[in-house]
Amino acid sequence: MWLVDHGFIRDIYCNIHPVTEGVWRSAQPAPRHLRWAKRQGIRTILNLRGRRDTCGAYILEREECERLGLILVDFPIRSRSPMDRETLLAAIDIFDRIEYPVLMHCKSGADRAGLMSTLYLFLKGGVPLREAMRKHLSLMYGHVKQAKTGVLDFVLEQFLADGDESPEAFRRWIATVYDRAKIQVQFHENWLAGVIIKFILRRE
Repeated sequence: MWLVDHGFIRDIYCNIHPVTEGVWRSAQPAPRHLRWAKRQGIRTILNLRGRRDTCGAYILEREECERLGLILVDFPIRSRSPMDRETLLAAIDIFDRIEYPVLMHCKSGADRAGLMSTLYLFLKGGVPLREAMRKHLSLMYGHVKQAKTGVLDFVLEQFLADGDESPEAFRRWIATVYDRAKIQVQFHENWLAGVIIKFILRRE
């Protein structure tokens, strides 16, 4: 776990940052990070890696959340391929179903945490989507848009190209226009960035 899952990096730097009041983003938290979250008043841990009963990091996370009385919500999404329509709609709705304050995390705190932070600011925070993307789908957090992880940006850019940039229009676009297969064909990564993301950083 410490080596294969890059726990040694997170032990040094967990990529924890505030998104807005009551919302935080991070990499996979260790028990000590969860204890920190509890001290900050955080009530929910939104795990964007999903439930992984054979993964040591997840087992430790689940046990520590239970011990601390934190609510653990498992919501798996991928960073290197576009989500299906149902998952995207669920990602929109999940912000209305969780208790706040919340800490959202993925493996590295770069891609999936960045996407969900972007969506939260856009859908709930009144921040224009382009501005939210610049803030949170950013190399500052380790997000590389030139690799396959850039498909997260590409999905949002396809919506913006339609003209109506309101949160209501986004939900309609996902429900009626969004085409996962088409996006998979249209999006192309930079090969070198792809090698770094897949084989060195090992993004999920």
